Amino acid sequence: MRISKLILILILLSSGCKMKAGQSQTNVSADTILTKSKMTLTSTAFRNDFTIPQQFTCQGEDISPELAWSGTPEGTQCFALLCEDPDAPGGTYIHWVIYNIPATERGLAENFPKRDKLPNGTRQGTNDFKQMGYGGPCPPPGKAHRYYFKLYALDAMINIPGEATRDLLQNAMHGHILAEGETMGTYAKK
Repeated sequence: MRISKLILILILLSSGCKMKAGQSQTNVSADTILTKSKMTLTSTAFRNDFTIPQQFTCQGEDISPELAWSGTPEGTQCFALLCEDPDAPGGTYIHWVIYNIPATERGLAENFPKRDKLPNGTRQGTNDFKQMGYGGPCPPPGKAHRYYFKLYALDAMINIPGEATRDLLQNAMHGHILAEGETMGTYAKK
């Protein structure tokens, strides 16, 4: 890790960036300076920017869709995933908080169990429905809402005491994100 920071500092210095007098090398964070790599996140249930089928919503079975990903960067220790609706009337609504998905996984099965801790170490947090696990799209009648499934490759396991929320997970992931990927589906109540 020290060699990586040294290389980063040399790159910054050669590109004209200056460090303040007395600033230590440990204040430089690679993930805040370098662009994170991208992963591909897809679903067999819906295509990106298309309608999420009713079975994955509150008007259907309210089960999670199957998700798959590729492009995992070297050094990944685990994955985290958030599902958010930025179009909710009261601000962004959180539909899924899941983390410590083993680095060997390349997806999540449809109808993923709604439990905090799973045998493989995967953990789930509380969504804005105040429930554990996935809570499907459930917008008020009217215009379709967008649902972003955001995947993160992390260089460390996450330790969150108690029930995890989106905010707690985001704080815990800070400085550990190696790559990101996302897919988005839409849904309007019928």
